[in-house]
Amino acid sequence: MKIQLALDRMAIEDCIQLVETTEKYIQWIEVGTGVIKEYGMAAVRELSTRFQGKTIVADMKTCDAGKHESMQAFESGATITTVMGFAPNATIKQCLEVATEYGGEVMIDLLGVETANRVKKIYELGARLFCLHVGKDMQQNGELVSSSLFKLVEGLEGIRIAAAGGITEKTVSDLLVAGVEILIVGSFITGSTEPEANAKLFSDVIKETII
Repeated sequence: MKIQLALDRMAIEDCIQLVETTEKYIQWIEVGTGVIKEYGMAAVRELSTRFQGKTIVADMKTCDAGKHESMQAFESGATITTVMGFAPNATIKQCLEVATEYGGEVMIDLLGVETANRVKKIYELGARLFCLHVGKDMQQNGELVSSSLFKLVEGLEGIRIAAAGGITEKTVSDLLVAGVEILIVGSFITGSTEPEANAKLFSDVIKETII
């Protein structure tokens, strides 16, 4: 079970400080799309250099130019890069091929994907890591990631599932029981006045659930 700390819409200095504060409770560090747009690959390089014991996720949200953007991420120290599930098959295939070349992984972001048939086609391309995702704008309308989204990945063997979208300590158990392996947590930790305490609380709930 992994906690992925999503660092987004913040200064690089704040990203570093948050990881230093919470690193004993998290396993994966997500360099968010907003951070990448602000600082470019320098943000990925900085965090991968400082926190070499952690898995670094470059949230590229690639929609096109799969080979180029994946190479950018992996050459900057990322372990995992993301590509949108609605991207063309050719783009997703390129990302997967580059990941194999660099010994990395591709996380398929299913934001905006509405049918299990589309996910099956991505699976057939070779993808095995999927993220059930409810976006920030959707959350403002009261939508949160839940086990109901598992219908998108039903019946696919040998996959790992991440979930993102307003996750708190109150929604962890339901997601874990449903089969989520990577819990992507942002504002519950990054927006807290006590990020270390919230990271610990989140970690403790996971331990209690999986015992």
